[in-house]
Amino acid sequence: MYLKKQKNGWALFLLLLAGIVIGGAIGEWLGTQPYLQWLRYGFVFGMEQPFVLNLQIIQFTLGVGIKITIAGILGMLISVFFYRKL
Repeated sequence: MYLKKQKNGWALFLLLLAGIVIGGAIGEWLGTQPYLQWLRYGFVFGMEQPFVLNLQIIQFTLGVGIKITIAGILGMLISVFFYRKL
């Protein structure tokens, strides 16, 4: 009897997140070499100034920024490849 294996959305999300983080870290590390600087090319988008809410007793600060690099995208593509192999 053949059972179809279902893929989990959380597994894909976690693999994508790990691929972006690991790819970005490797890109920052290898990007210090003159011939691999292209791995660090990318852009940052998000809030320039964080949102601050001061309630005199407690202060909340909220800011979001995401840095997308070529190495992070490559890591994400590799993680999708691994997800398809699961």
